[in-house]
Amino acid sequence: MDQKDSNTLIHVSRRAMASEFEVCFSPERCGDGVDFALESLDLVETLEEQLSFFQPASQIGKINCLAAHEPVEVEPWLFDLLRSATELCRETQGAYDITSSPLWEAWGFARRDGKIPSDAQLAEARRCVGSQFVELDPQQRTIRFCKPGMKINLGSIGKGYALDICGERLVALGMTDYLLHGGQSSVLARGVSAPDSAPRHDTAPGPWEVGIRHPRQPGHRLGVARLRNRGLGTSGGRFQSFRHRGRRYGHILDPRSGWPVEGVFSTTVLAPTAALADALSTAFHVMGPRQSLEYCRSHPEIGLVMVCPATKGGDVELHVAGLDDKDVVIDGG
Repeated sequence: MDQKDSNTLIHVSRRAMASEFEVCFSPERCGDGVDFALESLDLVETLEEQLSFFQPASQIGKINCLAAHEPVEVEPWLFDLLRSATELCRETQGAYDITSSPLWEAWGFARRDGKIPSDAQLAEARRCVGSQFVELDPQQRTIRFCKPGMKINLGSIGKGYALDICGERLVALGMTDYLLHGGQSSVLARGVSAPDSAPRHDTAPGPWEVGIRHPRQPGHRLGVARLRNRGLGTSGGRFQSFRHRGRRYGHILDPRSGWPVEGVFSTTVLAPTAALADALSTAFHVMGPRQSLEYCRSHPEIGLVMVCPATKGGDVELHVAGLDDKDVVIDGG
């Protein structure tokens, strides 16, 4: 745990899920905030033990070991999370799929040792992918795989879900104004920020401001998202990638083709929950701008900032939906 005073904000952090989780709050609004933050961060470690793809004793490990042979009963919260994930797969026409781990392994990203799979390896991995082959029984609260070799991985939604659970605990304890993040790519904000974090034109506390990194200019930001009672998730293929014969391959895979996504640099989503923001940032990254903008038009609660290669000169091309100047400010825009 690291606690540091930054003017009017206190930061309490802990390492979990291969990321730094942090709670930020104003001590003026919550005198017991440090104790509350520590208690909420305890939940992240517990969730990591339950959701880890790499720990055979975790609930996900148990499912991956047994579900192809027999229905596996799971806890209510996990069943709800699995059902939400499979519903999102249908909504995005397969662009988001928690069963794509065989592809992830075939490309070497599970071991952080990227490689080009053979045609046979890719075909075998694709055979084991598809949420339509996941059977969820709400009466018995069980999950079963209809094909051998299938595996699920909640890495694309787990950090956001952990933030939502931590946030619920903070509110239950009495903290209503806070910013939570997991590795900075997953964020949850509730209430208002400290006074010195408010927009310059406003003397009252305002929304929490979170920088959006520029995917083509390391160390620079593209803009600022203003969050209040909202989650934010960012996905980008350059976070983990490898080069082969001069071509870069990112770790975000299209479950439908089995190949890494191309044509999108980064995708940032604002949503009512951090879990949904995380999942949709992955889904939209796969779907690309046209389908993602169509989704946002029918889901006004979702905001999108997608950065793609420029088609008409310049550095990048932006696609923004569901947001106005109160939600996001693009630097220079």
